[in-house]
Amino acid sequence: MNISLNKTKMLLALLILLVTITGCTTKNPVSSNEDQSISNQNQSTASKTETINETSLAEMTNIPLNPPVEYDPAWPDRTIKSSRGHLVNSCVPDELRDQATTLTTSDGVYLSALVLGSGNKGVLLAHEQGYSICSFLDIGTELADNGYLVIIPEYRNHGASQKIQVNEHIELDADAALNELKRMGAKKVFLAGASCGGTTAIVAGVRQELPIEGLIILSSPAQCSNLDAIPSVKEIKAPSLFVFSPGDYGGSIEKHVRQLYQESRATDKELIVDESGYHGTDMYHMGQDGDVLKSLLIDFVKEEFK
Repeated sequence: MNISLNKTKMLLALLILLVTITGCTTKNPVSSNEDQSISNQNQSTASKTETINETSLAEMTNIPLNPPVEYDPAWPDRTIKSSRGHLVNSCVPDELRDQATTLTTSDGVYLSALVLGSGNKGVLLAHEQGYSICSFLDIGTELADNGYLVIIPEYRNHGASQKIQVNEHIELDADAALNELKRMGAKKVFLAGASCGGTTAIVAGVRQELPIEGLIILSSPAQCSNLDAIPSVKEIKAPSLFVFSPGDYGGSIEKHVRQLYQESRATDKELIVDESGYHGTDMYHMGQDGDVLKSLLIDFVKEEFK
């Protein structure tokens, strides 16, 4: 009985020993895999953290980094100061005013500009003479919401930009805006402008370094002040959209836009006739089918600039 009990105890001890040994041998590889998995998770977490940090930095690129400057604005009665100290047109909604920045042109003129969105796909929206930064604001905010880095400069002698004696060389304002897009991380650019804003966008666009992904022209003259956009538009091969309204400026704008369209070397180009009778951004702000035109313009950017 005692022998049997002792044998039983010995057998139990052997079984426990075997289970322990087996458990240890099986646990080692599992533990090793678990460590590797944790290591991978840690690496993955670190990678994700880095990605989050990078994303945060990218998102921060729509926050103006240029220091504010004191100068006399062109339209002081319509100019306010953002909480960051930049002068901005009062037409800009409160929630967007801190996206204002101050640009300095190559000839030393200070410009108010809005930088909206983030990423490496830059969009220049250039307003027409006599208008303001808010002319393109609706399209600019929608494009920013769709992943584009948008800049809307306010040209010299307009709005919150500097008042100077001579209202010439507005192409330098477009130069400054395109330089800012590049500084903020844009790797390629889409050009859009209304009236002389389109003329300057063409001229400035072809002399900067970023690849041009597309062009939108709204009622733009081929020549504006000292600028001639014909030689420059010949250099733009990207998809291009040209829009005019019959009777605009007695039909002269139609002639100019058709000339730009004909001289364009883009293989994918379209000429759109808007029947509203309005000029520039007023075609989609005030025209009867303005919403249709606005959607068409936004869809064109999104389709051609992916």
